[in-house]
Amino acid sequence: MKKTALWIKKRLPAALLAVALCLAGGAAAETKESVVGYQLDTIITLTAYCEDKAVLEDALKECDRLEQLLSKTIEGSDVWRINHAEGQPVEVDPVTAEVIRTALAISEISEGAFDITIAPASALWDFKEETPALPDAEALAEAASRVNWRALQLEGNTVTLPAGMMIDLGGIAKGYIGDAVRAYLENRGITSAVLAFGGNIVTIGTKPDGKPWKIGVQDIDGPAMESMLVLQMGGGSAVTSGNYERGFELDGVLYHHILEPATGWPVQNSLASVTILGDSSAMGDGLSTAAFVLGEEKGLALIESMKDTEAIFILKDRTVITTSGGEKYLVR
Repeated sequence: MKKTALWIKKRLPAALLAVALCLAGGAAAETKESVVGYQLDTIITLTAYCEDKAVLEDALKECDRLEQLLSKTIEGSDVWRINHAEGQPVEVDPVTAEVIRTALAISEISEGAFDITIAPASALWDFKEETPALPDAEALAEAASRVNWRALQLEGNTVTLPAGMMIDLGGIAKGYIGDAVRAYLENRGITSAVLAFGGNIVTIGTKPDGKPWKIGVQDIDGPAMESMLVLQMGGGSAVTSGNYERGFELDGVLYHHILEPATGWPVQNSLASVTILGDSSAMGDGLSTAAFVLGEEKGLALIESMKDTEAIFILKDRTVITTSGGEKYLVR
């Protein structure tokens, strides 16, 4: 674990947080192409060096197909059917089963710090309301009593969720879709790309000149699209969860979207953001939330225990802490 006290803000281009820093490099036979879409309540930007932009447009269609399975709000989706089954078994697409299986694995290793059954509690929070208000404390406590990942049963592609419980895959679906789109593009011959799904970044290879992609991490005290750190990547995934993403301040307290599964209230600890670096964006998605919920010490211990996975924690006082191998990603 390494600590660095940061007090100088690095001001970088506004587009940094949406996509990697595609700096001018060596000549390439292929053209840099980009497409933009909107799925899972986030802007998706796919940028790749390729001969035909249509391959990226096809990848956006794949994003839409997966959203139709994994969205909580789309009527008829697998998640919608699970949440409306009133305790009856539901046969789901293998993709949905795989996402749920990954989510349960993260719940297991984090001792429930990540829990897709958080939906009854998260449904009581509205972080987009112009006039923010806290949910009723008794109602939130009752909802939190129905959060229990161990009660969800998955056998093959069949999901059984007790009546009164709900799931929300929003904390892992973007990561899964990032992995799926990367595999899709690689199968279509793409060898150099950066894929942005909100706070989830997936890279394929390096830039055509062999230099790594450069990724910005949001400044925890700055306006949107202002970076505090710059990371370098040549393949793999970077996923950031922060208390600045969605939330409001009321009576001097910041209420944000990362909830404590045991209580349903926003997590209050020393952390401002957690970035997970590794191969799997789906794992990074769930682990960034889990580590944030666990807090500085337990969160770091969790990531240190995992093979080929690193983390960068930013504390509220702007101190930066990395796992033993995390510093290699930082651009100095």
